[in-house]
Amino acid sequence: MTLDAIVIGAGPNGLAAAITLARAGRSVRIYEAAPTIGGSTRSAELTQPGFVHDVCAAVHALALASPLLRSLPLAEHGLELVQPPAPFAHPLDDGTAVIVRQSIAETCDGLGARDARRYRALTEPFVEHSTELMDALLRPLGFHHPLLMARFGRYAIQSATGLARRTFIEERTRAMFAGLAAHSMVPLEFLATSGYGLGLLITAHAVGWPVARGGSQALSNAMASYFRSLGGEIVTDHAVASLAELPASRAVLCDVTPRQFIRLAGNKLRTGFRKRLSRYRYGPGVFKMDWALSAPVPWRTKECAEAGTLHLGGTIGEIAAGEHESWNGRIHEKPYVLVVQPSLFDPTRAPAGKHTLWGYCHVPHGSSVDMRERIEAQIERFAPGFRDCVIARSSLFPSDLELRNANIIGGDIAGGAADLAQVFARPVSAFRPYATSIDGVYLCSSSTPPGVGVHGMCGYHAARTALAHTLGG
Repeated sequence: MTLDAIVIGAGPNGLAAAITLARAGRSVRIYEAAPTIGGSTRSAELTQPGFVHDVCAAVHALALASPLLRSLPLAEHGLELVQPPAPFAHPLDDGTAVIVRQSIAETCDGLGARDARRYRALTEPFVEHSTELMDALLRPLGFHHPLLMARFGRYAIQSATGLARRTFIEERTRAMFAGLAAHSMVPLEFLATSGYGLGLLITAHAVGWPVARGGSQALSNAMASYFRSLGGEIVTDHAVASLAELPASRAVLCDVTPRQFIRLAGNKLRTGFRKRLSRYRYGPGVFKMDWALSAPVPWRTKECAEAGTLHLGGTIGEIAAGEHESWNGRIHEKPYVLVVQPSLFDPTRAPAGKHTLWGYCHVPHGSSVDMRERIEAQIERFAPGFRDCVIARSSLFPSDLELRNANIIGGDIAGGAADLAQVFARPVSAFRPYATSIDGVYLCSSSTPPGVGVHGMCGYHAARTALAHTLGG
């Protein structure tokens, strides 16, 4: 029997594409190369038995902001999202920290009078219209909510360092914004990096930054369970080396990056399209660590224990310097480190009385430099005595991450450099960015709009394109 569609890859975008097609009544089969589904939303016992660690993605703000994911009955299929009291914190060398809570008022109470007013003026108008804003941001560029997007774009187009220094007076508030914008893995002096920081700040207040109870794998499992309930089929441990080996189907959607797609398509690709895809750029990688702990991280600032996520990097200047170095192929001695402490809010992650910690720093693309000492030194800087709590640790170089998930080319967890040029041309400049030069074959990975994040919207929009142009609505 000819299938309506085949999806290659069971990451969040592949699952989202398959769900979208199955909800439209189409027959869909997913092929996943790994023994387990999930892509970047997998969990495993990386350190010791009983300690559950997220292999890549750990925090799921965009799952609650996503128009698709919030429309799915994932709670009925086992997903429970747990909200820390504070979405994130930014500790500082003076022993204080900026604690960002879901309440704007409570956050402002910790900023001081001079920056509180400025912070409220920046965030409140967008948080009040966050549903419409996320609907516009999590889709290809267009004319959705134009007035709101014009207001957002006025800030988003600026560099993160420029916006932080023009908007805030206190260095601690500027540092907090730099820590947010550094999620982009793009130098903070580049245009449009403030958009990443502001978008994440809006989600922190609008929906929080939750973790999935039991690990990020629970999100993938819930999506897969719902897909199967719609009649979908998932085949794991089945690597697809070429489109030519697939069974008959009317459409194929590929949750892969451009480099992988070129190999899959072979000589079926038109020469011009192949050349355009081959120019797609990948960004810096990450060096990932996980820890099994005997006790919670002993943060110097006690309120940091209320935050699910922490940004470790000190001042705006230090964070900006580190991001500039990794982008330009160099190692920074004091890298920006992003950590998540899920077991404080989800006790299923570790044996009773024990804890897990998740973290990474940005490194040059494909780096083979061991960053363990530098990462732990940054944690120890803000949590003296941290190393005394470590029972076991796991380290993943960029090459290790790519082995676990082929989409993480050179350790690039964003599916491609996320600078301004590739925001507008992802993976190529095209009216239909999901379509390829092969009829009925589409890309649906984070290398397509709207890009990186566990939101499933790349897969959703690719599936809608396939329905409109190949599968008859």
